[in-house]
Amino acid sequence: MSEPPSPRSARAGSAAHADRRSLFTRLVEAISPGPDSKDELIRTLADAEQRELIEPESRLMLEGVLRMADLTAGDVMVPATRMDQLDIAADYDELLGAVIATAHSRFPVYDGSRENVIGILMAKDLLKLQRAPELNLRTLLRPAVFVPESKRLNELLRDFRSNRNHLAIVIDEFGNTAGLITIEDVLEEIVGEIEDEFDEQAQENGIYTLADGSHRVAGDVAIGAVNEAFGTALPEQDFDTIGGLVAQELGRVPRRGEAVELGGLRFTVMITRGGAVRWFRVARVPTAASTEGGDVD
Repeated sequence: MSEPPSPRSARAGSAAHADRRSLFTRLVEAISPGPDSKDELIRTLADAEQRELIEPESRLMLEGVLRMADLTAGDVMVPATRMDQLDIAADYDELLGAVIATAHSRFPVYDGSRENVIGILMAKDLLKLQRAPELNLRTLLRPAVFVPESKRLNELLRDFRSNRNHLAIVIDEFGNTAGLITIEDVLEEIVGEIEDEFDEQAQENGIYTLADGSHRVAGDVAIGAVNEAFGTALPEQDFDTIGGLVAQELGRVPRRGEAVELGGLRFTVMITRGGAVRWFRVARVPTAASTEGGDVD
């Protein structure tokens, strides 16, 4: 029966094996060196997609992860001037109206001035006041999380996950409120726009047909594309996008649920993001003839 190898010979064999692996690794690196920069890595991912080694969606997500490391909270936040906030002194009906109009799930609450954020109110917690009016709104507030503008998104995402927070108030170098950022804002830098809408037939120009025959139109769609799709003649000389034209018509950024009629079309705001309209629902305004015809028995 053969004797077991001595510890010395085992170590020698292990070292030789490690040397062989190291040599193999060096040979692979010499033949096909890895990327030396982030831009080169992104080009490598694009090449991998072209060779069908990875799916296009996977490449976009990986690129989002790489680019997210260079972004800060200040790059993605909703500016303070466009934040939807609640006043702690407002009555219940006013608070409920604001919650319904904006359709957010969380709201910064201020006391006195908008700069003085004292907590975060969950929309579902507001319903508790309806059943128990004697409750003090302050007792329903949750602590606000404050982060600097320079906070990197990858670090912020880690904090959101570990602390189970979904919203943070962004402050500038002087301690003033600069804006707010949500976990959804961070995730969208990786996976793209997160939507929860109706089934539709997609078009490449950002105009979608909904099940009821109306359309969903992105706020950044060119006015020319809207004219072509709907056979309208909306003015194109002053604004490039339909969102800019609607905002000019109102004199301000429209809020969710507001509607404007232009060129025989009714534009109803579906979603706003970062102080701009993300999606409109667009339907043709009924003509007088069709309305009168509908009244005929």
